[in-house]
Amino acid sequence: MTAVDTRLAEKPRHAEHPIDPLFLERWSPRAFTDEPIAEAELLALFEAARWAPSAYNAQPWRFLYARRDTAHWTKFLGLLVPFNQVWASRAAALIVLVSDPVFLPPGADKPVTLRSHSLDAGAAWASLALQATRAGWRAHGMGGFDAERAATELNVPASHTVELAIAIGRPGERSSLPEAYQAREFPSARKPVAEFAFEGGFAAPG
Repeated sequence: MTAVDTRLAEKPRHAEHPIDPLFLERWSPRAFTDEPIAEAELLALFEAARWAPSAYNAQPWRFLYARRDTAHWTKFLGLLVPFNQVWASRAAALIVLVSDPVFLPPGADKPVTLRSHSLDAGAAWASLALQATRAGWRAHGMGGFDAERAATELNVPASHTVELAIAIGRPGERSSLPEAYQAREFPSARKPVAEFAFEGGFAAPG
């Protein structure tokens, strides 16, 4: 049994309604091994993201990445806040997700604003995370990074939006983390469906 399977067993997740177990198995650990990821394996995760739902097939997501022990690694790791640098230093790859808010609709002769660009990029990120889980890797999304520096140091076009940082790694043992991090190393629960799905719209103001 892998380290992640052990943590899921210690704090199991339960669905209210029948779903594929993959959705419960996907979570965001911080404990990674030092195992590297081959470029082909990482590209397979991007392949899953490629097939995410996308308005008008705009595909506004852009993934910028570095694998550990390559020339770009230090720059990507340095974009994270110190709390995340501690554990993400053992990740196999770091990714910055960017979205393009402008696209050319089918049959149009000029680009227009895509209102759903962040939503579509999020769908691609979710697809990547699920594929990582299926392949025995784990993906941990992070808001704790310097988006402004990322835009500058990664040469992001001014029109684009820096969305998220992501760490990819092979799941490791909780004991590999500093003691202060270990208490967080469990899969989290979720709100009941009734708290976010409302038939007919929101309730009328009282």
